[in-house]
Amino acid sequence: MGFYFLMGIVALGALLLIYMLYLAFENNLKEQELLFSDFPETFGSLKVFFISDIHKRIVSDTLVSSVKGKADLVIIGGDIREKRVPLGNVEANILKLKSIAPVFFVWGNNDYEGEYRALDHLLLSHGVKILDNTATSFESAAGDRVVILGVDDLGLSKDRLDLALFDAGEGGFRILVSHNPEIIQKIETEHKISLVLSGHTHGGQIRFAGIGPYKKGRIEKAGNVTLLTSNGYGTTMLPLRLGAKSECHLLTIRNG
Repeated sequence: MGFYFLMGIVALGALLLIYMLYLAFENNLKEQELLFSDFPETFGSLKVFFISDIHKRIVSDTLVSSVKGKADLVIIGGDIREKRVPLGNVEANILKLKSIAPVFFVWGNNDYEGEYRALDHLLLSHGVKILDNTATSFESAAGDRVVILGVDDLGLSKDRLDLALFDAGEGGFRILVSHNPEIIQKIETEHKISLVLSGHTHGGQIRFAGIGPYKKGRIEKAGNVTLLTSNGYGTTMLPLRLGAKSECHLLTIRNG
């Protein structure tokens, strides 16, 4: 009886591992509408494909096809790779994401593993706009502005929100991209940032009975700021997930 019980436990454990491996490689696209009273109506809407924490994964062709023609721009929220991920894999992912729309990128902690200067060169050679404590803006025919600010990795103390704000200039609807959601602690009301896009936490990646090292990915309000923290697309350390599904986001941002 003890032998069969033990074998049953082993079989259940093996099935759980297979299921967790399956979850790690899902392609879950969350289509979400975000309404802001201060978003300039002259833009109509802004559609953003946001993907974070790719790590070791190769972006699915099916996922890319499902987003093509629907996004105005692509934002990578850091950790496009980690240690021992070949730059060839990164290049393959960049080429796929570029086929959707112009690509913007912020650094994550794992991006600095290995030769980060080579990664920097690769991104720039493919026309990726790196937001490293800088900002970029778009202007409607009526002169209204949407500003996207990006900070370098907070966990490595490379973030300089002050520099990104200076680069942003005055006014405009402001979206801040930070790999680490803890940047929310540094945002003041006078910064007039409406939306923060982040990842890093993987939603805890492996959660038992709803408990994990981090909160699950979510959209929440932090004062006047809307904070999106993504579960991320890939995994770190172990290619396993449980209770925190892989995800990326197709965001429609408009006035409302």
